[in-house]
Amino acid sequence: MSEMRKTPLLDDLEKGPWPSFVTEMKKAAAKSEMSNDLLGALEQCYKDKKTHWKHGGIVGVRGYGGGVIGRYSDIPEQFPGVAHFHTVRVNQPSAWFYKTDSLREICGIWDKYGSGLTNFHGSTGDMILLGTKTENLETIFAELSSRGWDLGGSGSALRTPSCCVGPARCEWSNIDTLDITYSLTEEFQDEMHRPAFPYKYKFKVSGCAVDCVAAIARADCAIIGTWKGDIKIDQAEVQRYAKNGMDINAEIVNMCPTKCITYNGKELKIENEDCSRCMHCITKMTKALRPGGERGATILIGSHAPFVKGAQLSQVIVPFMKMEPPYTEIKELTRKIWEWWDEYGKNRERIGELIERKGMRDFLEYIGVDPHPAMIKEPRRDPFYFWTTDELK
Repeated sequence: MSEMRKTPLLDDLEKGPWPSFVTEMKKAAAKSEMSNDLLGALEQCYKDKKTHWKHGGIVGVRGYGGGVIGRYSDIPEQFPGVAHFHTVRVNQPSAWFYKTDSLREICGIWDKYGSGLTNFHGSTGDMILLGTKTENLETIFAELSSRGWDLGGSGSALRTPSCCVGPARCEWSNIDTLDITYSLTEEFQDEMHRPAFPYKYKFKVSGCAVDCVAAIARADCAIIGTWKGDIKIDQAEVQRYAKNGMDINAEIVNMCPTKCITYNGKELKIENEDCSRCMHCITKMTKALRPGGERGATILIGSHAPFVKGAQLSQVIVPFMKMEPPYTEIKELTRKIWEWWDEYGKNRERIGELIERKGMRDFLEYIGVDPHPAMIKEPRRDPFYFWTTDELK
């Protein structure tokens, strides 16, 4: 090992009350030449006020078009340890459940062939293994796959599906998020490993509208658990909440987005026909309220972070879908969506941007879904108001 790189600018990022990524990089640098040179390269970027990373070509493993993100330094003579510094994405288990020995296994492989730096997890969900050389990629992949691990998605492909903890840890989950995610991952292996889309496509699965994986804001296809039927109310528990100090009108009634709840001091009532199943009242009064009736999912399409036209939230395309193995309905719908996107999508155009450009009507006609009031994004309220002559005085 060479002497630890001097990093006066990065050292400033270790000051203050919060944990610092620089501290973690220094721990790795103490035993890894790559991580040591990474410190020096980052310090140089801060000093020069510009990046020294370049995209120098496509790298990957045999048979896969994705899963590895190529990264090269434009000053390799100064920092030879990061002349190549490729990222490997590893497909995470559903809801990020690991055994300790599994984590040690991954870290052991990465210490042997990479920088030792990881990111648990990337925004898509994968385990992100940061920094290795081109000549190590095949060996890393062989070791990972021989132990049952697989690479995740990258590029213009299906990205690794992810989900909330669902029924494994949450009593409010209306669907088996873990099984759905596993089934979608198994079904669409080719689309994940061999990029053939106009751009990226993400599935995220949440067990209820609390949406702990932010699917509605971050997934091209959001699968959100919901129910058909009336919310079950335990009036005795409602009174217990009031007795213990909850202002039910302020915290529940006035916060309902559809104004479907009333409370007269003795009894809580819900107009279930007007309920949007947002879960606010249920999560605030967990002992008094509970979903009731048939369980399933709402399917939404089109969200993404800013790119061509700015950020978009998902839009409902199927208000209620039964989600039972083998999940044939969502898989067939997905293939129809991809056909339309493949036919009309421009390079680097997300499905939500295509729908905005071509129109929801064309999209629904192609995928064979009838229009429904729940699909309407704007206006969410009636913009027309009428007054009688007496009211105007």
